[in-house]
Amino acid sequence: MDTTQVRPFRLTPNYWPFVLPALLVVSAVIIFPWAFTLWMSANSWTLGQASSFVGMENYLHLFQDERFWESLWHTLYYTTLSVVLPLFLGTVAALIFDAQFPLRGFLRGVFVMPMMATPVAIALVWTMMFHPQLGILNYFLSLAGIEPQAWIYNQATVIPSLVLVETWQWTPLVMLIVLGGLAAVPREPYESAEIDGANGWQKFRYLTLPMIGPFLMIAVIIRTIDALKSFDIIYAMTQGGPGTASETINIYLYNVAFSYYNIGYGSAMAIVFFILIVVLSFVLLIVRQRTHWAQSGDEQ
Repeated sequence: MDTTQVRPFRLTPNYWPFVLPALLVVSAVIIFPWAFTLWMSANSWTLGQASSFVGMENYLHLFQDERFWESLWHTLYYTTLSVVLPLFLGTVAALIFDAQFPLRGFLRGVFVMPMMATPVAIALVWTMMFHPQLGILNYFLSLAGIEPQAWIYNQATVIPSLVLVETWQWTPLVMLIVLGGLAAVPREPYESAEIDGANGWQKFRYLTLPMIGPFLMIAVIIRTIDALKSFDIIYAMTQGGPGTASETINIYLYNVAFSYYNIGYGSAMAIVFFILIVVLSFVLLIVRQRTHWAQSGDEQ
C-alpha cells in the first residue's frame, strides 16, 4: 500500500495584480506630469506655436531673471512670517484652552471656525476689510488715534497684510496640534516641579516646551508646506501687486505660463521650485528626526 501523502497544490503568492493598478495610477497622476514638465522645461514653447529643443537655456535664463529672484525673496519672506506668527499665537491659544474654565468647549469651536472657510471667500472678506476708506480695520485704527493704513495697496505693507490673513486662518490648526501635545503631557513632572518651588515660566520653559517640541515641529512642517504653496488667497487679493510687491514664485509661475503663455520657461521655474521645496523638506525632516518624543521632559 502506497503511504505517500499527496500534498495539496498551492499557488505561489503573487501580489502584482493588487499592486499594478496602484502603480499605474501613481504613474499617470504623478510621474507622467513631472516627466512631461521636465521635457517642457528643456524646450522653448509658447502656447500656440511649435516647440523647439533648447536644453538648459530656460534654466540659465531663470538664474539671470531678477523678477524670479524677487519672487523667491517674497516667497521666503511670506513663508517665514506665515510660520512664525501662527506658531506663536497657536501655542499661546493652546495653553489658554488647555486650562479649565466655563464654556471652554464652545470657545474652542468658535476659535477653529476660520480654518473651515474657503480661501476665496476669506480673500473677498478681508479685501473689503483692508479698503483704505471703507474698511473696518482703518475705522478701528481711527478709534485708537492711529493714521489709516494702505494695507494691501502699499508695497511696504502688502506681504505683512497677507500674512495677517494667513495667520487668522491657520492659527487654529497650530492650536489643535499643540493642544494634542499638551493632552499627552504627563502631570507627574509638574507636581515634582511645584514641590521644588518652580514658578509658571520655569515649568513652561523646562517641562512643557521640551515635551511638546515634537508637536511644534509637526506644526512647523505643515505650515511651511502650506505657506510655500499658497496661491489662492494671494491671487484673489492682490494678483501679485501692487506692481510685483506680493508676487511669490507661485504667482510669477502662473503669470509666465498662463498669462504670457511661455510654457517652457514656466516649466523650468516649476522644476527649480520643486527642487527648492525638496531641499527644504529634507532639512525639516532632519530637524524632525532630532526631536525626541517626550524624552526631554523625562530627563528634567
